Amino acid sequence: MAYEILVLDIDGTLTNSQKEISNNTLNAILNIQERGHIVVLASGRPTPGILELSAKLQLAKYNGYILSYNGGKIIHCASNEIIFQKVLDQSVIAELYQDALEHKVGIITYENNSIIAGTKTDEYMLKESNINKIPIKEVPNFIDYVTFDVNKCLMTGESSHLAYVEEQLKRKYENKLSIYRSEPYFLEIMPKGIDKAKSLSKLLDHLNLTKEQLICCGDGYNDLTMIEYAGLGVAMENANDDVKKVADFITHSNDNDGVVHVINQFLL
Repeated sequence: MAYEILVLDIDGTLTNSQKEISNNTLNAILNIQERGHIVVLASGRPTPGILELSAKLQLAKYNGYILSYNGGKIIHCASNEIIFQKVLDQSVIAELYQDALEHKVGIITYENNSIIAGTKTDEYMLKESNINKIPIKEVPNFIDYVTFDVNKCLMTGESSHLAYVEEQLKRKYENKLSIYRSEPYFLEIMPKGIDKAKSLSKLLDHLNLTKEQLICCGDGYNDLTMIEYAGLGVAMENANDDVKKVADFITHSNDNDGVVHVINQFLL
């Protein structure tokens, strides 16, 4: 069965170490879209943090999709239609805020084109702001302010301490939330059962396609599920060893046009 959809993680996969899309990668992706292939950007980033890259890849022109918040939301780029979405229960946001205070870590969420910080801005929040090119807004009372739908919260902190916090929160919210680190200093917190693979299954249902028609490329722990799920799961050369173990194919690194290598091998 021919591959119809190319799903790309962003950081460490689509973009190089400078967080840029190389000209070779850009041209290869435009080429396969001209041939009728669907491209999906699948990231832990918030939706606003993906829009610039989506525009560069012309996903709206070619009916591509954005899967943001590690699968918490999928939109059709041309129409902005929400294909799938799952949000955190409002009651758990207050609990998470108290957890952040107790463990002395940062906590943020997202509103429109802003990062909402419930604690003092730290160096890791600044990284998130710079990656996504959206500003931070500190609010005096996180619980009272966050009354809107939230796809995910993010806790920030020094890596060894955040590893401890991750263990504690996974135990506490085992049956309630999906919790894991996307970077040593980022702890992702989402509704239970949300990950890239489960959300891609919703998109495939919408498109009346199967996972055998799917290529998924990634490098991080939050890419594991979609790499295992896809008809062809691809790990970047720069990927974590655990990711490489579950992949069907290991491509070149993100600094060596690994996505182009996949396109040349399997889509052209």
